Amino acid sequence: MSDKITLRPVTADDLDVWEQEFTGPEGWGVHQWFGYQSTADLRRRFAENGLLGPDGGLFSVVEGDVTVGRVKWFPGTWGPADLTNWSLAIGLVPSARGRGIGTRAQRLLTDYLFEHTRANRIQAWTDVANLAEQRALEKAGFVREGVLRSAVWRGGQWNDSVIYSMLRAERPGDAEI
Repeated sequence: MSDKITLRPVTADDLDVWEQEFTGPEGWGVHQWFGYQSTADLRRRFAENGLLGPDGGLFSVVEGDVTVGRVKWFPGTWGPADLTNWSLAIGLVPSARGRGIGTRAQRLLTDYLFEHTRANRIQAWTDVANLAEQRALEKAGFVREGVLRSAVWRGGQWNDSVIYSMLRAERPGDAEI
């Protein structure tokens, strides 16, 4: 992994990379492939607000100066919708997987959200069979909470997910990950 993993606002060139890399199951990977989807809405929202707003956003994941994926955050409420909790998601291009980039990017995003929003809880979930993502979340400081049974429709069937969270009070220090 490069020593220089950063997050930054999305550029138009990033959208081109994502369209090229995330067009099919090979790009998304078996645990994130939910069928073909139009990119028109993503480009429309980019033109409107740069994919950053009070209800969430997207950042590009960059290794050195190369865009290698994206991280996303969106409301993740369990009570009144007061935007004090966020859910996050990540997508890395195939060549960036398995090198610690996802762990670092998720940690950078949680740091950003704790520093710039009133977030108290940040959560993420992944397929029960996605052991690499579970390990990445744990290395980033997330705590496994449990299994969400039959929570996600993918591949013609309901799939179980594992949910993780990080609380503001439990936020890890600046230790290397």
